[in-house]
Amino acid sequence: MKAPMDTPRPSPLAGMWYPADSQKLRLEIEHYLESATTRVDAGSVIGLLAPHAGYRFSGSVAAYAFRLLQGRELDTVVVIGPLHRPIAEVTGTVITSAHRAYQTPFGSITVDHDLINQINEQIPLAYCQFDSEHSVEIELPFLQVVLRSDFKLVPLMLRDQSLATAQQLSAALAELLVNRNALIVASSDLSHFYSDDQAQKLDRRVLQAVAHMDAASVIALDESGQGFACGRGAIATTILATSALGAGRSVILNHSTSGAINGQYSRVVGYGAAAFFHDA
Repeated sequence: MKAPMDTPRPSPLAGMWYPADSQKLRLEIEHYLESATTRVDAGSVIGLLAPHAGYRFSGSVAAYAFRLLQGRELDTVVVIGPLHRPIAEVTGTVITSAHRAYQTPFGSITVDHDLINQINEQIPLAYCQFDSEHSVEIELPFLQVVLRSDFKLVPLMLRDQSLATAQQLSAALAELLVNRNALIVASSDLSHFYSDDQAQKLDRRVLQAVAHMDAASVIALDESGQGFACGRGAIATTILATSALGAGRSVILNHSTSGAINGQYSRVVGYGAAAFFHDA
């Protein structure tokens, strides 16, 4: 598919995963950002890891990542997340949007179909309409608040989260983003539905692999059951692509679980935030 649909992708999350009212949404995001204190020098950030649960649960952790972008201007943001549910009549390992834009309470974000078509020449993409996938959209209101100017979006949803797909997609992204003012966001939660004590151990292993920028270990930990990340392929792709673009280090910014929000520690979901920094 070469030409985008005329209609923007409507938000299936507004009013459920985050406030539908733009003023309430802005106040909530700004509260998270103000509470996310960090001394990290943000000047050379080229990639982020952020969670993708409802803001009530993961917004305070996500803010540690997005806070590093406050006041930045970016031309392109690539958001990579897992595909949580099958999309009817859409096949393929990597899926993108057929719409011309994503709609949020803050307005629409243009989808960069010129860049998507270039990616499609190197790794086949499948195009979907009216999807309900949350892993890409949940990151967008944060981006709209922290960035100083409009940006174009490349939404990518991974049905196949193998290392081979991560390697192929990251190679395409690294080649096409090298001369662009761009950022890559890996959208992923961590362990799901373990006790908080178990989750802390499982998440620590994954975050250690992220800190070491070890893409293969992120996927291997999940496949072996020694750690979990629903967006393991998204994380691996981001590690590999940012490394190829000059990132030499990763910093874990924050980690928490849903138990810290609802007080239910017997069955939690883990959330982590990290940033990838250019060496220069």
